[in-house]
Amino acid sequence: MSKTILITGTSNGFGNDIAKTLAAAGHRVFATMRDLNGRHSEAARDLNSKGIETIELDVTDDASVDAAFKTLFDKTGGMLDVLINNAGIAAGGIQETFTPEQTRAMFDVNVFGIQRVVRAALPSMHKVKAGLIVNIGSILGRVTLPFFALYGASKHAVEAVTEGYRYELSQQGIDVVLIQPGPYPTKLYTAIQKPADVGRAESYGDLPKLQTGFEEFLGGLFSSEGAPDPHDVAKAIVELVAQPNGQRPNRVVVGLDFGAIAVNTAIQPLQAKLVTDIGMQHLDALKSN
Repeated sequence: MSKTILITGTSNGFGNDIAKTLAAAGHRVFATMRDLNGRHSEAARDLNSKGIETIELDVTDDASVDAAFKTLFDKTGGMLDVLINNAGIAAGGIQETFTPEQTRAMFDVNVFGIQRVVRAALPSMHKVKAGLIVNIGSILGRVTLPFFALYGASKHAVEAVTEGYRYELSQQGIDVVLIQPGPYPTKLYTAIQKPADVGRAESYGDLPKLQTGFEEFLGGLFSSEGAPDPHDVAKAIVELVAQPNGQRPNRVVVGLDFGAIAVNTAIQPLQAKLVTDIGMQHLDALKSN
């Protein structure tokens, strides 16, 4: 059955591919991005040529989010079946060399952006007591790599935000799922944010060479014959959207997991026991309305 879907961060990478793949599967897709009529105009035209509607949306700006959802609901009669929070930025480097302003900017996109967009989407889902929210996290929300800890911290936050919404919305019939991609050759990694205060790295001796070595490892992985295919994420989301309510997994790891699957497996029973011990186990199952 065709669904109305809104996706953030569709100018490139996962978001762009997700939009095209869902549209090809027969869904009505609204692809959102910043600078729709500026630097991303070509991407918008490409999406439009495939029958995908585009809307200007900056996840870091309250007014932009509100305006985007007004446009969406004017076009759909107030309906939204699926929200996919994909917009995100990554950063790599010694933590001390990132300024507070850089850290704040990353969290504004990766964490606060999800909160802004979910709050804008939920009133329409509450009315019909149905819907699906998919947040794009990362395996680095479960395991930590040196030099990527600040990015991982934002994705650890997405873990908690997603889990909390899953419990809180379950009795409203609204499903919430987290996608945990491994590393893929998308713009997220190829245009990774670098630190602004590089002078502080001088105190670390040869440590920065380790980061260079890891980046070379990723570069070799991405250029190898068996390189991870970013389309894996879009395929996983198409399957999620097609699954019946109440039968979707809480988390989906896609690609190289670096131990994230084992962490998910270990934590799941502990988390289930926690909500059972406080008498809230009914929130762990989606209510059919």
